[in-house]
Amino acid sequence: MPNTILYFHGFKSSSDSGKAQDFRKFIENQTSQTKILIPDLEDSFQEANKQIEDLISENAPNILFMGSSLGGYYALYFAELYKTKSVLINPAIPPLKDFEIHIGKNENYATGNKFTITKNDISYIRTLYHKKISEPKNHLILLESKDEILDYIETTSYFKGSLIDIVYGGNHSYTSIKSKFIKIKNFFGIE
Repeated sequence: MPNTILYFHGFKSSSDSGKAQDFRKFIENQTSQTKILIPDLEDSFQEANKQIEDLISENAPNILFMGSSLGGYYALYFAELYKTKSVLINPAIPPLKDFEIHIGKNENYATGNKFTITKNDISYIRTLYHKKISEPKNHLILLESKDEILDYIETTSYFKGSLIDIVYGGNHSYTSIKSKFIKIKNFFGIE
């Protein structure tokens, strides 16, 4: 039965993410049995959550999740909820430590959209997590040690028992993504 990969971009980004587009091309060249959707997530956390729920209901049942940074946070939440696999690239982890720096006016780097984040928005996004990862082996975690935004050691500790791949060097953008495409494909079991 065909799979659908839902790929979620990071905070203040868009579907034009180079990682996302390179991976989409790779999947499209490898198989016709798997489709990949890369939505432009809403900047509002509540609206993004609703948008993801709608995408899941439209594309169920065989959904796999993938995401980068805050997109990885969403991907983990939904993969755990639906008991399926995820690939998380330099993912943000609960409790989104220091996320308060985004309170106030923000601008999406990719779209130019201006939006405001409140304390309530941060409280809301922090509710989208599971107290315990039920199936750690369902998650492939891709990290680069020179991530300037997220601490890869904290992430490694959080995902204890998951499949963790650390590249020493790099940055938050995850520069080594193309070298991981086959690993991702095999992890997802894509034919």
